[in-house]
Amino acid sequence: MSGADVRAVPAAARSRTLRRLDALLQGVSRLLMVVCMFALVGAALVLSYSVFARHVLKLATDWQDEAAVFMLVGATFVSAAHVQHLRGHIGIEAITTLLSARVNRVRRWLVDIATLAFCAFFAWKSWTLFWEAYVDGQTSSSTWGPPLAIPYGLMAFGMTLLTMQLLVQVAIGACEMRGAEAAGGAAHAGAPVGPGRTGGHA
Repeated sequence: MSGADVRAVPAAARSRTLRRLDALLQGVSRLLMVVCMFALVGAALVLSYSVFARHVLKLATDWQDEAAVFMLVGATFVSAAHVQHLRGHIGIEAITTLLSARVNRVRRWLVDIATLAFCAFFAWKSWTLFWEAYVDGQTSSSTWGPPLAIPYGLMAFGMTLLTMQLLVQVAIGACEMRGAEAAGGAAHAGAPVGPGRTGGHA
């Protein structure tokens, strides 16, 4: 077994472990996606009732808007990890078709690292906001006055899931690039040597 093959074995094992971890995260994300879908439907129903109650029944609406916003915030942030796994976020692909597969792999890995750094900072700040709102008992300024720890907690939880998803993707990308380099090295080492390169005489 060549040195490239020896290096490829642990890289492949690490990649399989990361793939299993990614599948576990996706199992959790898919369950949360069901909750997010119900939250979107609930927000639509609440807003529809708010319009009907305000303009038809002439009733005061003091909780509907905030309840809908809380559900939308939760659905948006909690579902972000699943969308990232599918790479469904909006991206500009103007130059991807002009780059080689290897360059595109490196480009996507670098973008994932930058996104991971931003989302990790966002998650940390979200948890600090949640903790301050929880400890201080902060509420909204409306007459309903729900605790602000609810939207901050949903935001922090969703961003934490997204950060974990990005961390796994960055690790998988690093293993894939190492595996591709090892495979390229093995292919180069095992390539047949032409007669002109042997150094001998005909």
